[in-house]
Amino acid sequence: METLGKLAVLAEGAKYDVSCSSSGSAGRRGAVGSTSLGGICHSWSDDGRCISLLKVLFSNDCVFDCAYCVNRRSADVPRATFTPRELADLTIQMYRRNYIEGLFLSSAVVGSPDDTMIQLVRTATILREEHRFGGYIHAKAIPGASASLLGALGLLADRMSVNIELPSETSLRALAPQKSRNSILRPMAFIGGTIEERKKWRRSGRSGPAFVPAGQSTQLMVGASPENDFTILRLSEGLYRSFGLKRVYYSAYIPVADNPLLPARATKPPMLREHRLYQADWLLRFYGFRAEEVLTPEQPDLNVALDPKTGWALGHPDFFPVDVNRASYEEILRVPGIGVRSAQRILTARRGHLLDGDDLGKLGVVMKRARFFVACKSPAFPAFPAGGDFRRLLSSPPRGKEDSRQLRLEF
Repeated sequence: METLGKLAVLAEGAKYDVSCSSSGSAGRRGAVGSTSLGGICHSWSDDGRCISLLKVLFSNDCVFDCAYCVNRRSADVPRATFTPRELADLTIQMYRRNYIEGLFLSSAVVGSPDDTMIQLVRTATILREEHRFGGYIHAKAIPGASASLLGALGLLADRMSVNIELPSETSLRALAPQKSRNSILRPMAFIGGTIEERKKWRRSGRSGPAFVPAGQSTQLMVGASPENDFTILRLSEGLYRSFGLKRVYYSAYIPVADNPLLPARATKPPMLREHRLYQADWLLRFYGFRAEEVLTPEQPDLNVALDPKTGWALGHPDFFPVDVNRASYEEILRVPGIGVRSAQRILTARRGHLLDGDDLGKLGVVMKRARFFVACKSPAFPAFPAGGDFRRLLSSPPRGKEDSRQLRLEF
């Protein structure tokens, strides 16, 4: 198969992996500037820049037979495998044409985990050492691979990820029997431990090559197995705490196989559930929430009608109103409609004067939501009527300043 034919097959096989962020738009094939043919996707850097990546598998000729995977051994799909030289040369050619800024390098398991990792290391080595490629490389670590190969790839890649895919060992045994919890967590622990070790080296003044400087991430599928949102969030919280992950990606399962243990092919992907999990994950990472605060065993699933922060606020009326002129940063962050940046701006602005409702709006607070939960210099917010429809109130315009009653949540 010619290189472009392999590219079409292997870019298609990589599109279900969301751990490098979103896929690109289709564009107009054959037109000037078209970048859709090669599976180019878009990711985002920490400073908000959009980065174009070549998102492709090294091979889709997998020896594993994971029931949920489009590249599983039993699937009737076209198979292709690059050579390290082919993929490295293709990447550098697309980079020189300004189609991409980096590479998302993944693969099915060809032969064995170590055999596959050797090919990924060779590909990255050709790019870094022969082509002097300094762009971004996100490399997937293969579950079950040896520590020496993980270490070699980590010195070449900017970010690495090991996909967990399923939230429990029970589901993993049922749907991916050739994988195990330890084969996934072991490389994740090695990567996280080595990253921390290199950080300590730098703090002590020792020098050495950077190891996965952009950190590691993982992906969890949503809806392929019966675990509830509480189980998923607790797992994510544990991964952040234990392995120092930069991010957990959530992927709404798209049915690709007929299997009694999986949703039927006609089942729509749970996109809204995926969105709510991302919002809850944001609360864990940046807002100081714990998984047990967002959900409980008694209420194990997120409310699809309300974002998780608003849901928490409605369940804790005794916490509100929050006086933005006196409350701590952590307390202000709990107010719906106030984000990290607006909370920081509030702390800075209130040093000069007492803030009122107009000030909050200018500082970036979403007053449509926050007005029910804050107190300030001159409150002009509506009361919360007993038995009122909160969603209706959130969609209504703010009342005039003649209504000076403070919000009162009554149930």
